[in-house]
Amino acid sequence: MEKVSINAIHEFCPQAMYLYGTYKEDGSPNFGLFSWFGYCLNDGVRIMASVGSGKLTSDRIRAAGVFSANLVSESLLPLADYCGHTMGYDAKKMDVPVSVEKGAVLPVPVLSDSPWTYELEVEQTITLNGSDIFICKIRNVLVEKSLPDTDKPFDERLRSAAPAIAFGGGYYAALKDATIGKWGDWKTGV
Repeated sequence: MEKVSINAIHEFCPQAMYLYGTYKEDGSPNFGLFSWFGYCLNDGVRIMASVGSGKLTSDRIRAAGVFSANLVSESLLPLADYCGHTMGYDAKKMDVPVSVEKGAVLPVPVLSDSPWTYELEVEQTITLNGSDIFICKIRNVLVEKSLPDTDKPFDERLRSAAPAIAFGGGYYAALKDATIGKWGDWKTGV
């Protein structure tokens, strides 16, 4: 395979998308779309969530210290795309039909239609030039009731959740067919 050098881009960085939920100062819910989401280990599993500077979501996370991260399913793509392309400081941004409930453990808004939602408490903030990285303790995970059923194959549960991923400027289905392998399948070498 011949390779060439190109400018630094993030085109081949597939990411699950999450709608981060916060409450505005007036108590109304706000959701912003982000795909800079992962995990790390620090006295247990923690979530790393990043938000670009100058966003209402970042300001509200800093003020409250808590937020929800709602997995974007294929059915939530219209809302996710809208939230990702409408500024949080637009007073009418959340004047759209969306079903919201309160978090079970933290005072955070949760999307009723998200199949997997984290309730997160910020433990540490890393401020960069252009974004913030929030290292968060997972205080609760709210999931559609069939997803934890380990009697069902993971592929089936994943298809049921139907997460969408962001990749190269587009949205893609995370899984339509069976897995191409499992962790450890090739541990004896290739």
